[in-house]
Amino acid sequence: MAGRIRQSDVDEVKARVNIADIIGEHVSLKSAGVGSLKGLCPFHDERSPSFHVRPGLGYYHCFGCGESGDVYTFLQRMDHVSFTEAVERLAGSIGFELHYEDGGQASDHGNRARLLAANQAAAEYFIEQLGSPEADVGRRFLGERGFDAEAARRFSVGFAPKSWDALTNHLKRRGFTTEELAAAGLVSQGDRGVYDRFRGRLVWPIRDVTGQTVGFGARRLLDDDQGPKYLNTPETAIYHKAQVLYGLDLAKRDIAKTHRVVVVEGYTDVMACHLAGVTTAIATSGTSFGIDHIKVLRRVLGDDSGLGEVVFTFDGDAAGQQAAMRAFAEEQRFAAQTFVAVAPDGLDPCDLRLARGDAAVRSLVDSRQPMFEFVIRHTLTRYDLETVEGRVAALRAAAPIVADIRDPSLRPGYTRELARMLGLELAEVTRAVRGATGRAKPGGEREGQSAASGATSGQSGATDAAERPFSITELPGDPSTRLERDALQAMLQFPDAVGDDLLRHAADSRFGNASLAVVRDGIASVLASPDPAIRIDRVVAEVPAPFAGVVQQLAVAPVPQRAEAELESYVRGVVSALVDRELLRQKSELLGRLQRTDSTDAAAFAALQRALVELETERRALRAE
Repeated sequence: MAGRIRQSDVDEVKARVNIADIIGEHVSLKSAGVGSLKGLCPFHDERSPSFHVRPGLGYYHCFGCGESGDVYTFLQRMDHVSFTEAVERLAGSIGFELHYEDGGQASDHGNRARLLAANQAAAEYFIEQLGSPEADVGRRFLGERGFDAEAARRFSVGFAPKSWDALTNHLKRRGFTTEELAAAGLVSQGDRGVYDRFRGRLVWPIRDVTGQTVGFGARRLLDDDQGPKYLNTPETAIYHKAQVLYGLDLAKRDIAKTHRVVVVEGYTDVMACHLAGVTTAIATSGTSFGIDHIKVLRRVLGDDSGLGEVVFTFDGDAAGQQAAMRAFAEEQRFAAQTFVAVAPDGLDPCDLRLARGDAAVRSLVDSRQPMFEFVIRHTLTRYDLETVEGRVAALRAAAPIVADIRDPSLRPGYTRELARMLGLELAEVTRAVRGATGRAKPGGEREGQSAASGATSGQSGATDAAERPFSITELPGDPSTRLERDALQAMLQFPDAVGDDLLRHAADSRFGNASLAVVRDGIASVLASPDPAIRIDRVVAEVPAPFAGVVQQLAVAPVPQRAEAELESYVRGVVSALVDRELLRQKSELLGRLQRTDSTDAAAFAALQRALVELETERRALRAE
């Protein structure tokens, strides 16, 4: 059993790792002010970014769903690993040697870690086998499609020998058990026991967004192989085909940079696109493009501005047309504009590159047409436009598509285009489009009930408000509460800029909001300790458990200043205003006591006057800073 990792090592790994780099593997982050980043939340579906990361403090918080924590929490929630596994993974990524209490060892047999290790070992084995004499058929397959040895290495393509147990025996010698190989989907169970799942096939490793191999896709090569053309890893604890996109680990940086993603249909299409210079190409793995794929892409794309592009490439055959219509059914889940690219003669990107070169692949993507235009034209092909009945039926089918265009400035143009295609009067088509609200879309969804509208609303109306986590966005908007909130943000996020003296004065100030007062008390408790350094984890440890989330929210909420030069002035200014408010309250109390003091009591009267002078001097000094 694994021993407990020394707390000093846990803290050291956390300090050495940039939380923005880890979260950035899953989410496209943008600047949200000084020291603050934001993106689309990976834990719930949303249209506008409410997920904030504060790298300098090592914390994140989503103001939409309430998820918050540090880099370890993120990995635990995102990858479903234990705390120990999260620490060990990060330590391994930076080459840090962990130490365990009571002579314990690393949790080398943690389920997820072992499955990933087995897949990685299998990937290395397959790559090695591609160079064997038996793999000649695989090398010829690649060569006939324009992929040389360097291309195979770039995409880690391998070969599975035509053997019942070659991989199994290899991995057992590496220390993996039959149970682990079965759990990873590398072996299957038959009447005679376990056997290699992939045999006599070309193999592509399927990696998650962080680059870890979670499964494989294998292409049939031999005539006597009675299996499917493509065989994929079955569903496992780490491989979920509805959420995995082949090539995303290679394409994610360019997708985030260019705000464009190209969705193709196969592994060789991804290879062809990348080699041709279309480095944002990805593909599904063993399933059609669906809702979970969209969620993953939106986070990487940073899909909140509506300025991005999603380009679907489909074969020109009937299956490709159907795939395009399925994609259109989910189109409104994107804020980005969606397009369709169909190559001349119906060639897929791999065949197009082979026949006409790299430039033709780039031209295919550049010559894309809007998804709405493609779907309208495809819809009209189902009707006989030579007859009045056919044109009327076509108008009824196409009008809801035009009405469903999100950008209102585009609808008039598409309305005119539809009128031209049908040969009908513009006024007639305009009436049909205006009356199409609530009519069924091609995907079977009704307008107003799309996933996009659901994502916008965020929470079901049936959700009890009491069950939702408290959010600082729900605090009262009066100036006094806003000042308390802003001052606490400054104290938690930039304590060095605020300064020790001002921190202590602020921590002694009275608060009107009870929840914020608890956070103030947590800060005051840290300041009173032998080590008065303000750190978020220390303040969290001081406050009662229900208030930990409030501290974390205040720690990541963006401050209004975006320029570094203005930061110190802002944070000292807002904390000074809080202290000034407290001094004003004390002044009011002294004035009240002065009025109530008997004028014959000269000593008491003089003491109160001196206190007032000192207080006013302190206020002037505070304002002069």
